Amino acid sequence: MQGSATWGTKMEGLERWQGKVALVTGASSGIGMAIAKVLARAGLRVVLAGRRAERLERVARDIAGQGGEALPVSADLRKEDAIRAMFQAVRRAWGGLDVLVNNAGMGYRSEFSTTDAADWREVLDVNVLALSICIREALEDMKGKQDAAIINISSLAGHRVPPGGRGFTFYAASKHAVRAITEGLRDELAAKGVHIKLGTVSPGTVETEFQQVATKVGAKPLKYADFRVLDPEDVAQAALFMLSTPRHVQISDIAMRSVEQPH
Repeated sequence: MQGSATWGTKMEGLERWQGKVALVTGASSGIGMAIAKVLARAGLRVVLAGRRAERLERVARDIAGQGGEALPVSADLRKEDAIRAMFQAVRRAWGGLDVLVNNAGMGYRSEFSTTDAADWREVLDVNVLALSICIREALEDMKGKQDAAIINISSLAGHRVPPGGRGFTFYAASKHAVRAITEGLRDELAAKGVHIKLGTVSPGTVETEFQQVATKVGAKPLKYADFRVLDPEDVAQAALFMLSTPRHVQISDIAMRSVEQPH
């Protein structure tokens, strides 16, 4: 990493979330791991979801070593049955959840005209369908709760297509879909008088494994970017801030980037 964030977890307004259950998808590394750890430090019980069981166990041990509670649940979010089973496991263990952080996401860097449809399908399965199914299941757990929240980790690509496309046109399309889903759901919940905090965090370039997956390379490039990028902890703090606001306050979206990121 190019540096490490030094933000804290002593925000006012977090006391009412202590002991609540938060599920974080894509929690085995990067932004998801950072969010899981910061939520645990704030006193929430955290469900760690992802495909890499060994990594999830490692994150759970780290959280336990710092006095927190974590439940690793290995699940392939591309499969609806696996998502349903994951939520059932949470209900059995901790009675359901209060906070959902949809962090799992991916994309492939390639020219639109030459991209394999299988890659498009995988991006949709993870970035859009899995997110939507997780929200649908979470809403069942959140019925009638005074404090509940859904936070979707999106991207600046959900606000604009990266300049020149940069091979991420379809990824941007998936994140535009996340934005539409979030806004549409917010309208539905408001019409029903359901008080669930709902928002997105839309970061620019972050120091994660995303580029490694996107380019299908065997190892992370030594030079990640030509400018100082965000750390996963920066995004985690933005998510924590969303929870810290008063019950009647909802942060719709936090768009963030490094001060050195030009676009």
